Amino acid sequence: QVQLVESGGGLVQPGGSLRLSCAGSGSIFSIYTMAWYRQIPGKQRELVARITSGGSTNYAYSVKGRFTISRDNAKNTVYLQMNSLKPEDTAVYYCYADLRSNDGLGSRRGDYWGQGTQVTVSS
Repeated sequence: QVQLVESGGGLVQPGGSLRLSCAGSGSIFSIYTMAWYRQIPGKQRELVARITSGGSTNYAYSVKGRFTISRDNAKNTVYLQMNSLKPEDTAVYYCYADLRSNDGLGSRRGDYWGQGTQVTVSS
């Protein structure tokens, strides 16, 4: 069974930094795109940053220049370094992976999500 587990959220003052991590575990055969999304209550989940297996990245306009996404393929882990945080960055952040698993039931490709981690930017 595949799991994505996030860590690193918390409370930070405006202008501060946080680093989110998301580690995949279980019967993972290969991970393609990994990404971070965020969601505010009552709003749709929005893409924050995405990274392909080859390392190509793209960012939401609102975070460009402040956030950096990276990944460690050997560890099945994706990171989000968040600098110069603003109150409007407050949200639950979700890790996403497009991956192929291979277990006793066979090989299949699908979308997987973490459980979410709260980021609060406030003085």
